Amino acid sequence: MRAIVCGGGTGGHIYPALAIINKIKEEEPNSDILYIGTHNRMEKEIIPKYNISYMPLVMYGIKRKLSLSNIKTMYYYVNAIKRAKRVIKDFNPDVVIGVGGYITAPVIYAAKKLGYKTFIHEQNSIPGLSNRHLEKNADKIAISFESSKQYFKDQSKIIYTGNPCGDNAKKQKRFDKRELNLDVKKKLVLIVMGSLGSLKVNEKITKMLPMFNERDYEVLFVTGKDYYEEIKEKIKPPKNVKIVPYIDNMARVMKVTDLMVSRAGASTMSEIMALEVPTIFIPSPYVTDNHQYKNASDLVSKGAAVMIEESDLNGDKLVRTIDELLRNKLKYNKIKENLKDIGVKNSSDKIYKALKDLIEEKK
Repeated sequence: MRAIVCGGGTGGHIYPALAIINKIKEEEPNSDILYIGTHNRMEKEIIPKYNISYMPLVMYGIKRKLSLSNIKTMYYYVNAIKRAKRVIKDFNPDVVIGVGGYITAPVIYAAKKLGYKTFIHEQNSIPGLSNRHLEKNADKIAISFESSKQYFKDQSKIIYTGNPCGDNAKKQKRFDKRELNLDVKKKLVLIVMGSLGSLKVNEKITKMLPMFNERDYEVLFVTGKDYYEEIKEKIKPPKNVKIVPYIDNMARVMKVTDLMVSRAGASTMSEIMALEVPTIFIPSPYVTDNHQYKNASDLVSKGAAVMIEESDLNGDKLVRTIDELLRNKLKYNKIKENLKDIGVKNSSDKIYKALKDLIEEKK
């Protein structure tokens, strides 16, 4: 298969893309893949590490409020379409796959105008702006939540595949706790606020860290690269708390995690469901349509997670909630049990089949 994959901005778009690429290469080892991403976001660092050909486009996101910078953004958008058309013609793919983020807009649009097969994958329960905008330019739209169907007009394009990150997570090797000098015999609480971290939540958690002193479990706090140095200077953590800036391939660590504290990004949630990791969600209130709250609510309503809203993350509430879940074996085990019954199984297989069917159409 010859495929162009585009998307990025955050790990929530990048890691589903990698999962799709891995599945294509697993089924067809001689496949040629080209990844188109931004010139200045995290995918430009991550994708080349996996020996995947990478092509950057200069592109910026539209600001929701009226802003003169949007005029400049439209200029870059038009140029990105022209550049994408040249790249797509030269590569001549069987299919062009978009996984979200504003970089997908010019690439999928260009591909459709050139007559190539187009496929987009939506991770969140409420589709992102780019994917909603691209509905008319996509031949097929894969969704991770069944409830996402309502946001698209042409239901014939929709395929309920789930998120492939869950399948990918299962294939990862277990993390060796000794790599971070963690005790292999103690329970581990993993706190991570997405691939980029969160300034406000980091500030609140930093104040709470001394409260974990003398607990019988260990805490691994992943700050995000931008916040690590500042937090490191602010506090000397208790002996049972380890602070790190970033961990690549978080699923490896999740495999040895007893309890997770996390944002409610869709890709992380798919890994949580696949690996059955009991989780306390702190959904980001700053995302489009408050979709993380709705993502988390889907699991909470099924007894498969706990949620604390960011505005309620005060005092020792998080510490008390962690203590309660780790001590209350009945509640903890019930959450693990409920996680087994939700989520789409074999999502990668479903996406690969959909891609093959699309490529074979009207040959």
